[in-house]
Amino acid sequence: MSLIVQAALDCAKGLDRVRPGWKKERVGLVVGTSSGGMRSAERLFSGDAAAVETVPYFSPLHAAARALGMDLAPASLVLGACAAATIAIGLGTRWLTEGACDIVLAGGVDAVSVFVAAGFEALRATTGEVPPRPFRVGRDGMSLGEAAGLVALVRPGSTGGAAAPLAYVAGFGASADAVHLTAPDRTGSGLARAIKAALAEASLPGSAVDLVSAHATATPYNDAAETRALEKALGPEARPVVHPFKAQIGHTLGAAGVIETLACVDALSRGVLPAAAGAGQMDPEASVRLLEVTEAGTPAVALKLSAAFGGANAALVVTRDAPRRPSRALRPVFLERAVHVAKDLDTALLAEALGWTTDRVSRCDPLSRLALAAIASLRSAVGPLDGAGVVVGEAMATLETNLLFHKRLAEKGARGVEPRRFPYTSPNAVPGEASIAFSLTGPSFAVGAGLHAGLEALVVAADLVRSGDAARVVVVAVDDAGPAFELLRAHAPYDAVVPVRGAVATLVTAAPERAFARIDRAELCLGPRAATSPVLFGHEALLPLCAGPSRASLFAASPFPWGAELSAAARVELVPTFD
Repeated sequence: MSLIVQAALDCAKGLDRVRPGWKKERVGLVVGTSSGGMRSAERLFSGDAAAVETVPYFSPLHAAARALGMDLAPASLVLGACAAATIAIGLGTRWLTEGACDIVLAGGVDAVSVFVAAGFEALRATTGEVPPRPFRVGRDGMSLGEAAGLVALVRPGSTGGAAAPLAYVAGFGASADAVHLTAPDRTGSGLARAIKAALAEASLPGSAVDLVSAHATATPYNDAAETRALEKALGPEARPVVHPFKAQIGHTLGAAGVIETLACVDALSRGVLPAAAGAGQMDPEASVRLLEVTEAGTPAVALKLSAAFGGANAALVVTRDAPRRPSRALRPVFLERAVHVAKDLDTALLAEALGWTTDRVSRCDPLSRLALAAIASLRSAVGPLDGAGVVVGEAMATLETNLLFHKRLAEKGARGVEPRRFPYTSPNAVPGEASIAFSLTGPSFAVGAGLHAGLEALVVAADLVRSGDAARVVVVAVDDAGPAFELLRAHAPYDAVVPVRGAVATLVTAAPERAFARIDRAELCLGPRAATSPVLFGHEALLPLCAGPSRASLFAASPFPWGAELSAAARVELVPTFD
């Protein structure tokens, strides 16, 4: 937690200097992470009860809020694996466009642990050489790193202080491959869609890009797929300089997006084209323009790319000068049907509904199977969902699966862990499996800022639809509860929480024709004065939607378990579209 706390405090000090009085403004906070409080979870699973305070995935977000000591709204935790921080920055720009706040602190955090390192080793995704060799012949994987970073986002023209902006986020795009849980779409089509969306918002052609901060994990398939994505999105003639920063600092997972974006900002502000670490012959299947030595230049447009477990992709266009683009019109947001699943479907029935083999279904973790059953029921009610996005709310994320993986790690050692189970320790596995099963190629990620995660997912999905990032978004609130949650209940004040397994799925859409309600107001907050009741477990807050048309106020809160001075909450006001 010290990483994100230090980042929050450093960001606050910087704002004190360049924007005095910023704490009196409306401030939002959005943090991305891949593994959350996994170091603490390892300790708790090994019998150290003192670690319980920082076990939940939302612990880094709450730790940052606690360090800032102020009310933050909106506030969200993006569980988007290695694309998390890039998505978080994108969401922050949407909040500013909507006028939800004046400043957004956005970024990500991740720390290396034995749990995480063993998992990536089991997938054979790590290198035996330092530095890694992205885009080179014989590349064999990445080197893990750890970091935390936050940037302060404000609307252009509203800097409120003496300092000029360091750079501008001119465009954001997100998509899903809908192909494989851990491997990229080898055609690069999914990532190309995210790039094109970001460029379209920025009103820039692909030829305008001077610098690309590549995802560049140096794994055999990623770099080739990323090359193809750039060719599809920028055009075959474009030859921007590509900066594979992970080769220098390691793959910082959920923090990578913000750290690598800051490297782009530094290059734009100093007028340099950065060199690439690594050596060796370029792979003709992954041929991009790398520099051996940093060169002076006049880069004005940078493109930051991220890809993640679950096939999630995100792209940011960062510019040196203020963007000249038409403002996006905000759209009304509607809900079309909601369904509830309270127990697992029989494996054979779920396989038939998905068109998968029973073996394929049985490999999924319980959280994914519940979510898939709920979306299958939703599809039966509303028809095909192809092309929609998916946002999943997970109150306790994947702690139950994590406990099983940790037990195997403790028994067999790092060499004996299960490569098939490790991907399901990522909260982004659920939206990933959903995107594959139902061809959901829009924005795809999970959220989980606390026990109110189900309602948080609905609010975030509404932001995406309202801002034009997707015409439709499937929202799934899903929760598992078992031995891992009981460990938390044994050592932390969760006594008021009754964990209930289940899932609710609904469709957020810009089309009113078949909607039963319009979202009139949606809020997320985190801080000392956020309301603390009622405490509902994740998906339970969405159960009223399943009753059909009615004027409703949905509310859920998530008290910080280790101090009543901090809590998180979500509220959604609905207006029926027909009686």
